[in-house]
Amino acid sequence: MSAAGMILGLILMLSALGAAACYIARRVYQCLSFVIVQLDPEVCTGAALFLAFLMLLCFARSLLPIPASVKHIFNLVSSYLMGFFIYLLLFFALADLILFLGLLFRILPNPFPQSIRFFSGLAAFFLTIGTVGYGLYNAGRIRYVSYDIQIEKNVSAAAWNLVLVSDLHIGAVGSEAHLEAVISRINALEPDLVCIAGDLFDNDYSAIQDPQAASDTLKTIQATYGVYACLGNHDAGKTFDEMLAFLQRSHIQVLNDEARIIDGRLVLIGRLDASPIGGFGGLSRKSFAQAAAGADFSLPVVVMDHNPAGMEAYGKEVDLVLFGHTHKGQIFPGNLFTERIFPVDYGYYRKDADSPHNIVTSGAGTWGMPMRVGTNCEIVQIRLHP
Repeated sequence: MSAAGMILGLILMLSALGAAACYIARRVYQCLSFVIVQLDPEVCTGAALFLAFLMLLCFARSLLPIPASVKHIFNLVSSYLMGFFIYLLLFFALADLILFLGLLFRILPNPFPQSIRFFSGLAAFFLTIGTVGYGLYNAGRIRYVSYDIQIEKNVSAAAWNLVLVSDLHIGAVGSEAHLEAVISRINALEPDLVCIAGDLFDNDYSAIQDPQAASDTLKTIQATYGVYACLGNHDAGKTFDEMLAFLQRSHIQVLNDEARIIDGRLVLIGRLDASPIGGFGGLSRKSFAQAAAGADFSLPVVVMDHNPAGMEAYGKEVDLVLFGHTHKGQIFPGNLFTERIFPVDYGYYRKDADSPHNIVTSGAGTWGMPMRVGTNCEIVQIRLHP
């Protein structure tokens, strides 16, 4: 993207954020002025704009030259503010739509009594509290999802018990405590092989509060043939080298556009993400032919590729492709957007008999808001057999 395009995009984003903040401020004023007669509307607008600016500033914390402890506070502020902001905006808009329909069909009086504005705003506020509360609770729950994949290559009668996770986002709010639960659930499945399909980090290694404890937790993964990962768009940036060193200490083998034969029975290929945030320290995504150089395609071939946007690029030489990235939208209505952005944003897909099996997971962690609404944190178990 050109510099002019980035500037235009930033202006549009800031304008949209400012407009949303002003709308929320207006609705809050209409609600509160029913009980606080002397309330100044400019106070509400100023407070809303300040909180929106604070949320944006905290969201860009990794770019700021500030201590890690301050970044952690900013992380907490932006994460929770974002959830409240989104759902307050949605529920206020829903309330206004209902009021508009009430006017249209002459169910409600015109003009509205101020009490109607008050109670509709109060309903929006409590719905926001309830939804955010549920989202926080649901993000802590981890579901199992399983798939049975039959492939045509009859090289070995032994089935593979694969476990797929992605989007751990270590460094995000609550991620380190959540990591212990994820690893415990992985080990309960007694996997042959664990595949991590990108976004182990949350863009900034320094955001991890206790790297040693997180590393020790990852080292407890029990898999017969080890733990492998590919890099996602958030596994990048200024602390990229520290991320790689962390993964090495954690006994996670990273495949950067390279292939590895596992137990002489399976080829595992890990792809670099095409759009790393801040770059992979000079590394860039290769073609699939380069990444698979030397691979024995008579064996079952499994590819880890973080982003499903390029799903249709893989042909019949590949048996199974594992994706993450989408979070399935993470919170409603995010899924309405991911369904349109990606060829497949969640679950199992196979185009035809000459195409590979594809699995897109919604991820085991959260990004930004520590919330899940309409989606789940999940661990995927795959039985791969001839």
